[in-house]
Amino acid sequence: MRTIVLSIITTIISFTLMSFDMPKLPYATNALEPVISQQTIEFHYGKHLQNYVNTLNKLIEGTEYASKPLEEIVKTAPAGGIFNNAGQLLNHTLYFLQFKSPVENNKPTGKIAEAINRDFGSFEAFQKAFGDAAATLFGSGWAFLSVDQNGKLVITQEPNGANPVVRGYKPIFGLDVWEHAYYLDYQNRRADHIKAVWDIVDWDVVGSRL
Repeated sequence: MRTIVLSIITTIISFTLMSFDMPKLPYATNALEPVISQQTIEFHYGKHLQNYVNTLNKLIEGTEYASKPLEEIVKTAPAGGIFNNAGQLLNHTLYFLQFKSPVENNKPTGKIAEAINRDFGSFEAFQKAFGDAAATLFGSGWAFLSVDQNGKLVITQEPNGANPVVRGYKPIFGLDVWEHAYYLDYQNRRADHIKAVWDIVDWDVVGSRL
């Protein structure tokens, strides 16, 4: 009986202390230069994302969300602090893990290239459609490439910390157009930042998310 009680107590303690961690960068903080500077990575990843992680962990402590996976929190939490910070953690995890050092004429290959050609006609047509979505999003938010319920690739604009999982989609590539993602390097030239990002996309990572 005592063993059962101790097991229950341990489970309760584990439930209470469950928390989310920062995603680990698969590259050095200066590896994306000159597209994204080390200074931007240190602020964007090291400060902004860390704040989302810290805030989310505080907000979910002792709530029904403390034991839920991150995507489930984003799908089920109402508008407000938990949704905002969980969405930003999910978004930034996808974002920071999808890059590599700059490569000229960087294009997808294999299944992801085939899917892009199938659903957009060409990689160039996809680049334009995605770039337009990212450039025309009013205010802060994200542009995402996702897989919809029918297996088709779709582009969406997501305001603030929203994520396509709320629509039932599977996001595979996301671009942050909050000013803190590019302002130190590009000031108000969002379009220049969007254009430059194509050189650092790790299409093998994006393809693995299909």
